[in-house]
Amino acid sequence: MLLWGYSPLKSQTAAPESAPNRQQTINWLTWEEAMALYETEQKKLMVSIYTNWCNWCKKMDAATLGEPQIAALVNDYFYPVKLDAQCLEDLTFKGKIYKNRNEGSNSYHDLAMELLLERRSFPTIVFLDERLQYIQAIVGYKTASEFETIASYFGHNNYKRTPWSAYAKNFKSVLSLEKNR
Repeated sequence: MLLWGYSPLKSQTAAPESAPNRQQTINWLTWEEAMALYETEQKKLMVSIYTNWCNWCKKMDAATLGEPQIAALVNDYFYPVKLDAQCLEDLTFKGKIYKNRNEGSNSYHDLAMELLLERRSFPTIVFLDERLQYIQAIVGYKTASEFETIASYFGHNNYKRTPWSAYAKNFKSVLSLEKNR
């Protein structure tokens, strides 16, 4: 039985908190791993764009993306990717090779800048659909509760049929259900 609209397990059945196969953390992928998986199964991507010097990025990783319910949601509906906006390696996306702009200590990777629409704001979570088309970028730190609503909205494809304001107003959080137990 699904109390909150998504299951913490791939089997689509709710599991007790002590179930050994319950996902407790996000299964982060490299860009290359996500692209390889995408070749076998088309699934949405959730790209967390960060920098090593960004304290809000670290806080969001720990306080928001570290929540087990958030991890279950993300793992079920997305290929989750961590992308350092200043990484030095070449990355391929849709047949194009992206490189670091190599501007010294302020260098940024072309793929990160394209996904960020050239806005250097961190953390930013970018959602891409099953065809690798841009859905939306969510800029800045979000609490677990805020992020749960956002990820559920995109994960369940509600963005295609329901205005954000109506969805957010009526969303029932798993996090609040868990805390009230």
